Amino acid sequence: MTLPSPFLLVDLDRGPSPGLGPGTRGVTGRVLVGVSEKPTGADGGFDVLLTAEPDPPRPWVGCADPRATARRLAEIVADRPAASVALTQVLRMGPALAPPDRLVAESLAYSTLQASAVFRAWLDSAPPRTPRPSPAPVRLARDGDRLAITLDRPQARNAMDAGTRDALCEALEVAALDPSITRVDLYGNGPAFCAGGDLSEFGTARDPAQAHLVRVHRSPAALLQRCGALVTAHLHGACVGAGIELPAFAGRVRAAPDTVIRLPEVEMGLIPGAGGTASLPLRIGRERTAYLALSGEALTAGEALRWGLVDEVVQGE
Repeated sequence: MTLPSPFLLVDLDRGPSPGLGPGTRGVTGRVLVGVSEKPTGADGGFDVLLTAEPDPPRPWVGCADPRATARRLAEIVADRPAASVALTQVLRMGPALAPPDRLVAESLAYSTLQASAVFRAWLDSAPPRTPRPSPAPVRLARDGDRLAITLDRPQARNAMDAGTRDALCEALEVAALDPSITRVDLYGNGPAFCAGGDLSEFGTARDPAQAHLVRVHRSPAALLQRCGALVTAHLHGACVGAGIELPAFAGRVRAAPDTVIRLPEVEMGLIPGAGGTASLPLRIGRERTAYLALSGEALTAGEALRWGLVDEVVQGE
């Protein structure tokens, strides 16, 4: 069976495309991208909206040449069709789901993609990495009603391995269950807040179904959904994958000027799997989330501030 192209481009400057309109959300098996020189009242079914306007309103993404950017996205989708389509499907489903169910949907898609030939090929091409576990990857400090949680694997740029994930869950459980805690500050020790998932552990879970069960039962994202209103995340340096997916749940996000944000998972044949399809859309909308994940582009602190992904840029953070 020949499947249609997973990418569909609509030039909105030429008027509505035949067969598209209010029902564009029904294009479930394709990534739907709209381009226009200036933002228009485009239908909400588009997955990404690109414009030449330098600082457009949400959900638009401004770029110097939107059609060239669309061509680059088309190449990415053609190269990683399963991950690209799964990403947009999960993002489209999000608004109709309860917050905890958004994490379940993300995990199911992530687990499916872990078994894909594309992800296995990426693993085979990646250089071998030596695990560097830490005996105490997360540090806690209590001061009255304030709890400070610090990711403390600076030698690994606070990459999220299983030990760090479990220790972070234990710390967030304290915040979620102790009513005397009214403020939580989340930090990363060393040159980066968090460089994402620990690549030395990628692919070590050979049973995707079991990995899904672990992911939903030991989930920092689920705990942040419960206590995120109390949390201020303090970002600096690399904030990659989980390094932005988890802080985006926080009630307030502060970023140092050197903060650099990226979602690299689609290039691996995956989608964000630390809660990003649930957290980032709440701050920047699903269209800009899709753009970040599909393109893999880096977002500076200033750009993240304009988009609303961070709340303030602070010198010396």
